[in-house]
Amino acid sequence: MLRSCFSACIFAVFFCACNQTPQQNNKNWTLTGFVKEDSLNPILQPDSLQQFVCPVSNQTVQWEERNVLNPSAVVKDGKVYLLYRAQDRNMTSRLGLAVSEDGLHFTKMKQPVFYPSNDSMQVYEWKGGVEDPRLVESEDGTYILTYTSYDGKTARLCLATSKDLQTWTKHGLVLSDAKYKNSWSKSGAIVAKQNGSKMIATKINGKYWMYFGDTDLFMASSADLIHWTVAENEESKKMISVLHPRMGYFDSRLVEPGPYALLKDEGVLLIYNGSNAANFNDSSMPKFTYAAGQALFAKDAPWKLIGRTDSNFIRPDKDYERIGEVNEVCFVEGLVYFNNKWLLYYGTADSKIAVAVKE
Repeated sequence: MLRSCFSACIFAVFFCACNQTPQQNNKNWTLTGFVKEDSLNPILQPDSLQQFVCPVSNQTVQWEERNVLNPSAVVKDGKVYLLYRAQDRNMTSRLGLAVSEDGLHFTKMKQPVFYPSNDSMQVYEWKGGVEDPRLVESEDGTYILTYTSYDGKTARLCLATSKDLQTWTKHGLVLSDAKYKNSWSKSGAIVAKQNGSKMIATKINGKYWMYFGDTDLFMASSADLIHWTVAENEESKKMISVLHPRMGYFDSRLVEPGPYALLKDEGVLLIYNGSNAANFNDSSMPKFTYAAGQALFAKDAPWKLIGRTDSNFIRPDKDYERIGEVNEVCFVEGLVYFNNKWLLYYGTADSKIAVAVKE
């Protein structure tokens, strides 16, 4: 049951809709035609010269020495800002910020803008760090950040807000209910609508919606973008899966959200990451390959799957995508509309960052 949102009658519709077979490969709704910028990629790489005094360890660390990966992106003041994950030599993750005039050539800020500190979230964020940001804006211009905290054992989906992308307020766990707070959760993609170059969180049926998860995809809803309620089965009281892995496909091992989910005329478009299983997989790709697909959910019922691509639209085929911290990875997480183009930012082999462009 989607508690606080639906009656038992509406829940029945929810449950049935989640199990319907969608139409496949409807080109009218997909966002495809992305071309990798081979002459520039990777556009961001690790840097062993950048130093930061960690407030938890009180030690100076090369905070992006090992890897940079999995960025989110927004357009602000006519520029593209990339909020990206960076790892030091001990694999602690922090978030850095880079800015670009053209969306292709970026200048990094020297210090991370979001990191584990001596605060109420330290117990969840240390010492694995803060990972995999996803950004939308609220109607009043506040940036809403979903991210993963990692204590070295359990990943937890968290949320923070900012007015300027540099000073952040942490709001704690998204799955704050006692039954979920110590469960593995990550990768929150909030439903948003496009307003020029801005992606604004938008309500459907009076609620904001978020897709999350890194096995199946699940859902949560919110009245204020801060406090979220998980969609649960009325009888089992377990989370409801709205998107499953598929045997024989590129996403046979798992599915995980990419950027925000985009509300369009045709429905809610979710670009997602899929991983290829070891068996019963897409035999054209190595096992455990990460590639990206697309799914469409009903405009007025964002839990109802109505379309899904059979094949991926971006996959590892360059050396920097195939070899790195984790081999065979294209992990999409940032998407902006800038200068009349779509720019898709993605992590490569969990080591570097690249971009693909749709004219």
